[in-house]
Amino acid sequence: MMLTIIFPVLNERLRLESGVTRTVEYLRKIDFQDYEILIVDNGSEDETPQIAGMLCEKYEKVQYERIQVRGVGAAFRRGVELSRGDVVGYMDIDLSTNIRHLGEAIHLFETQREVEYINGSRFARESDTRGRKWYRKITSQGLLILLKVFLRMKSTDAICGFTFVRSGTAKSLIAQCSDDNGWFYMIEFLLRAEKSGVRVLDYPVEWQEDYNTTVKVFKTVCNYLVQIARLWKEFYL
Repeated sequence: MMLTIIFPVLNERLRLESGVTRTVEYLRKIDFQDYEILIVDNGSEDETPQIAGMLCEKYEKVQYERIQVRGVGAAFRRGVELSRGDVVGYMDIDLSTNIRHLGEAIHLFETQREVEYINGSRFARESDTRGRKWYRKITSQGLLILLKVFLRMKSTDAICGFTFVRSGTAKSLIAQCSDDNGWFYMIEFLLRAEKSGVRVLDYPVEWQEDYNTTVKVFKTVCNYLVQIARLWKEFYL
């Protein structure tokens, strides 16, 4: 089984080298060699491109792609398009989700053919979430309530930053999704998987807040409300 790991990045000069290096070293530690890492840069204006270039020279399985549109959704779509893996997914470059879960996901996909989609969850009963700021807790829980009430989401988390899917399933879902470029794209991707009957494994994770996050909370929340309204109209009207 070949695995494609997508790292969507935007102005990540402080975390890019560490995130990629820790991932490569972990995969070497568990002796998993059939993988590729795609750094998909969606508009960085700092030293991210130079650091990515250095990482590509250092690690033969690391590739860099720059797109002209900002947003995790746009970066994820481009990563899936470039992917050569049997399984494709993305992780946040800060590795807030414990890296050991990557090895667990590889094992599940290799040993259980029925597993199509692993959705990391910070809010499953067995999850261990640390360092979450109070206002981020409120916005996250509010989002979950809206998704469950209006869009009938079954999963316990929508944007943990740890998602892996069999490639055929990923491409099928992308064909169904909108062209939204932001974070909500990953929520829509999950919702369409649930509605299409894809077997989504809601996976408890150990997760640590990164206080250097570049996410703009207010702007993101406003976009989420607009997108939830759009999907509600499509699904139920």
